Amino acid sequence: MAANVSLFSDPANIKTCRHCGLRYDWRRSPSSSLKMTYCGSLCEQANLGFTIEALLRYERQPVANAA
Repeated sequence: MAANVSLFSDPANIKTCRHCGLRYDWRRSPSSSLKMTYCGSLCEQANLGFTIEALLRYERQPVANAA
């Protein structure tokens, strides 16, 4: 089915995942932050070690003063 992606989508919207090499329509990618780079969050995390969505939600803890 993945080989037939171009039958349903405009070739301009077909990208190749930077991690797994899968061809995908970036408009249907579940990752909202890196649709143009990875086919999904699992490949994003496997390649980067984290997901951009998790990084955006990360809240830094205040540094305790060592007095």
